[in-house]
Amino acid sequence: MLFNSYPFLLMFLPVTLAGFFLLGLWDIWAAAAWLVVASLFFYGWWDVRFLGLLLPSIAINYAAARGLAELAVRGRDRQKRWLLRAIIATNLLVLGYFKYMNFFLHATNGVLDADFGPMTVILPLGISFFTFTQIAFLVDTARGEVRQLNFIHYSLFVSYFPHLIAGPILHHREMMPQFQAKSSYVFSAENLAVGFAYLAIGLAKKCLIADSFSPDAAVVFEAAGKGSALGAFAAWQGVLAYTLQLYFDFSGYCDMAIGLSRLFGIRLPFNFNSPYQAAGIIEFWRRWHMTLSRFLRDYLYIPLGGNRRGRARRHVNLMITMLLGGLWHGANWTFVVWGGLHGLYLIVNHAWRAVRPSAALARLPLRLRMSISTITTFIAVIVGWAIFRASDLPSAANLLASMAGLDGVNPSGDVVMPSLAAGWSNIFGLSPGASRCFELLRYFGTLAAVLALPNTQQIIEGDRVRRDATFLWPQLYIAWRNNFAWGAVLGLTAAATFVTFARVSEFLYFQF
Repeated sequence: MLFNSYPFLLMFLPVTLAGFFLLGLWDIWAAAAWLVVASLFFYGWWDVRFLGLLLPSIAINYAAARGLAELAVRGRDRQKRWLLRAIIATNLLVLGYFKYMNFFLHATNGVLDADFGPMTVILPLGISFFTFTQIAFLVDTARGEVRQLNFIHYSLFVSYFPHLIAGPILHHREMMPQFQAKSSYVFSAENLAVGFAYLAIGLAKKCLIADSFSPDAAVVFEAAGKGSALGAFAAWQGVLAYTLQLYFDFSGYCDMAIGLSRLFGIRLPFNFNSPYQAAGIIEFWRRWHMTLSRFLRDYLYIPLGGNRRGRARRHVNLMITMLLGGLWHGANWTFVVWGGLHGLYLIVNHAWRAVRPSAALARLPLRLRMSISTITTFIAVIVGWAIFRASDLPSAANLLASMAGLDGVNPSGDVVMPSLAAGWSNIFGLSPGASRCFELLRYFGTLAAVLALPNTQQIIEGDRVRRDATFLWPQLYIAWRNNFAWGAVLGLTAAATFVTFARVSEFLYFQF
C-alpha cells in the first residue's frame, strides 16, 4: 500500500485515524494497540508473508531487551555483553540472509571460481529500517538508557506505519515519551492542518516533480548498462535527472511520513534538510538521511573509536563506516564503491578543514567562498549518484567516462532522451527548439528551487526550525499559515497529485 495511492488515502488512513482517536477517548492503551494492528495490516498488505518475519522479530527482540534490562539491574555485565552480542548477531544474520545472500554467493563464485546458483529469496520491505531501529534499542537498553519497556509501545515503536518502509530510523528517546503521553491521543485541529500541509507538499514532490525526471534517468542508465556511447550531454542530463528524482522522491517521502504521523499527534524526527545546499560533504551527511547518519555515527563510528585515537585512525573509522553505510543500501558493489567514495570525500573534507584555506582564498568574500564550496560539493555528490544508480560497476565506469567527455559531447543516435515537453509540443504546436528550451528551463528551474527555496519543515514549522543559510543567493522566505489561502493552494496541489495515482510509482528508498 503506497502513500500515493487511493486505497491508502481514501480507506486505510481515514479508518485508522477515526479508530485511533475514538479509542483514545476511552483508553490510550487500546488506541495504541489499534495503531499497532493498523501498522501490521499496512505492512502485511504488501505481502502477508512479510509478517512472518516482522512479528517474530518484534517478539524476540523485545524478550532480549527485557533480559538485557534485568541483567543490567543485577550487575551481570558479562552475561549482558554476551546476550547483546548474540541478539545483534541474530538480527544481522537475518538481515544478511534476506538482503545479501545472493550477493555473497556471487562474490564467493568470483573469488573461489565456484558455481553456487542464486537462491530464491524475497526481500522483505523495510527490513533494514526495522532491524537498525531494534539494534539501536537493544544497545541503549544494555547501556541502561531505556526507562520503559512496554510490549504495546515497543511494537508500535518498531512497526509504526509512517516510518516502517523507508524510515526515518527511530530512536526510543524521541518516540516512547510520545506514546506514553495522553495528549498524543487527543484530536487536534492544529495537528490535522500541519499534517495535511506536510502530506500535500510531500505528494507534490513525489508525484509531480520526482516522477517527471524518472524517464530521463532510466533511459541514460539503461543505455550505460548496455555499453552505449552516451556523449557528455546525455550522460550529465541523465545523472542530473536522477539527482533531482532521488532528492524529491526521498524528501517527498520524508514529508509524507512526518505529515501522516502528525495527524496522529506524533512528531517524527526530521530526516532531510536541504542537503544540496551543503557547503561540504561533512555538512551534506548532516542533512541527507539524517537518522541513518546519526545511527552510523552513534553505533558504528564512535564504537570504532571515532576521532579519539588520532587522525589516521579517524580516517580509517570514517572509511569503514561509509563502506558499511554504502552496503546498507543494497547488495551490489556499486553501493560499496559509492560508500567508499563518500568515505574518501569525508577524509578530504576533514583534511581541508585541518590545513585551512590559503591566504588567497581567505581574502575572497564569504558568500563567494561558500558558493564555490556548495557547487563543488554538489558536483561531487552528482558523481557519486552516477555510481549509486548504475546497475553494476562496468555500467558506472561507462557512464563516468561519458560524463568526462571521453566519447564526445553530443549523445549518440542510440540514446533518445524522453522529453516532458513532447506532449506539450503536440498540444500547443511547439517547435523542437522551443521544446528543448522548455526542458532546460525545467531542469534549471528545479535546480534553482533546490538551492534557493527553504525546505518543507522551514516553511511549515517557521521559527521553531533552524534556518541554514544558502550562500549561492539569499534564501527566500516562505511561511505557511493555517488559513484559507494556504488551504486552497495545498488542496489544489493535492488534487493534482490524485490524477497521477493511476500509474504505479514506488518510492526509491523502498528497495533499500
